[in-house]
Amino acid sequence: MSKPSPVSPVVSSLHPRLARELKTVFAMIRLYCRAHHQATGLCDECVKLSEYAERRLAACPFQEEKTTCGKCTVHCYKATMRKQIIEVMRFSGPRMIFHHPFLALAHLIDKKPIHNKPLPLQQKNKKRS
Repeated sequence: MSKPSPVSPVVSSLHPRLARELKTVFAMIRLYCRAHHQATGLCDECVKLSEYAERRLAACPFQEEKTTCGKCTVHCYKATMRKQIIEVMRFSGPRMIFHHPFLALAHLIDKKPIHNKPLPLQQKNKKRS
């Protein structure tokens, strides 16, 4: 039942930011699987989720310009897979700082929105000046 963690050839072909995001997702899935499925590698369910996440990230229309999936305007996961990855991230997210501090910090930085346009409040204040 237990399979080794996936080692993806896709990681090397992705933009460095996307490759790091994929590594973060894999790390979160490994943490979750280890705690919930007591597998030494990844169980079949978690392997399927990892492979699905990899395919979705490789097909992302925003590529290196994307934000984290939770902040994205296009939700490309099927409903069942989205439910699973949300459960994994809710469990693993707070634990990542202890197990993978660099990936956790990078994920928080990626999560921060980048505003190319002024916010509506800033536009109103500029008109008054």
